[in-house]
Amino acid sequence: MNPHITLSLFHILLIAPFFFYVAFQRSALPQAVYYVLLGLGILLVLYHGFKAIARLRTNSPYAWVNMIHALLVAPLLIYIGAQQRDTPRAAYEMMAMLGFAVFGYHMYSLVISINSDSA
Repeated sequence: MNPHITLSLFHILLIAPFFFYVAFQRSALPQAVYYVLLGLGILLVLYHGFKAIARLRTNSPYAWVNMIHALLVAPLLIYIGAQQRDTPRAAYEMMAMLGFAVFGYHMYSLVISINSDSA
């Protein structure tokens, strides 16, 4: 299977629903979810931070993907994970917006990948 299709399905089926779950449950989240958010955020900033640097050094046109993860997604996950039940509403609203962005972008990418594979 095309790796772009796999990546899109991963984000559509797992990441977007998880972001929506966090956004809509807000402070009713189980305590363990806050630790997952914190750990995931730390992993994302490390992985995508290093990957962004490597891609910037090679002038890759895809460095923006890693920059979004390292500079936008990861800090939000870390913030919500660290603030836990004291997280302000605005952070959960941003999580919902990221959920819609993830779903929309990867649905679009999935359609493009499927159409290019069948052409």
